[in-house]
Amino acid sequence: MNFYVMTLFPELIENAAKESILGRAEKAGYISVTAVNFRDYSKDRHRHVDDYTYGGGAGMLIKPEPVYDCYEDLAKKIGHPARVVYLTPGGRVFTQEMASELAREEDLILLCGHYEWIDERVIDEIVTDQVSIGDYVLTGGELPALVLIDAVSRLVPGVLSAGSAETESFSDGLLEYPQYTRPEVFRGVRVPEVLISGDHRKVDLWRREESLKKTFRNRPDLLRTAPLTKEDRAFLKTLKENDDICE
Repeated sequence: MNFYVMTLFPELIENAAKESILGRAEKAGYISVTAVNFRDYSKDRHRHVDDYTYGGGAGMLIKPEPVYDCYEDLAKKIGHPARVVYLTPGGRVFTQEMASELAREEDLILLCGHYEWIDERVIDEIVTDQVSIGDYVLTGGELPALVLIDAVSRLVPGVLSAGSAETESFSDGLLEYPQYTRPEVFRGVRVPEVLISGDHRKVDLWRREESLKKTFRNRPDLLRTAPLTKEDRAFLKTLKENDDICE
């Protein structure tokens, strides 16, 4: 899968993409991350990409021309229509479901704003998706772009070991169950007995119930859309009746 990031800070993207799982995935050829500085497309002799907003107001706005020219070059390089994701606080909130959807694409173009963001005309012209990583404002779109790249890359076949992505939080609509490793006892706290019992059926049941419990306590909103079995609903009913934590 190929990520193309339109940004004023390509080094930020490139340096982060060289590390950890992303770096290994790129070396192995599962993904590629290319950052393009749209300042290079400025026709201003001082390479300005921003200007004052019509109608007044604080801050500067990114001009449409350098962004559009950068996009056209990338579109020619890709050779077929690709989704263009604009990272903005005004977009749809990024979810695991959206990450799964984007992971099915061959190419993604990510557009990072800065200053007071970008002239609306170029957004209307080239952007297919507007995405937010949460209800807060950052200085630019680079960190959200890296969040999206990381989340989507983990779902690209080959990037993670078999089964890892399927058991993580949100993969089945719930938060992930607690996990433990050696030592068996740490500061007087022992690993739950069921996990060292060797009974895989009991382990699976414990994990499911702990996942339901954690979701009930921390993110009860997820339970409204999670695919729940009859047994899940019975367990949740018990939690609601006996747990002192309210939704």
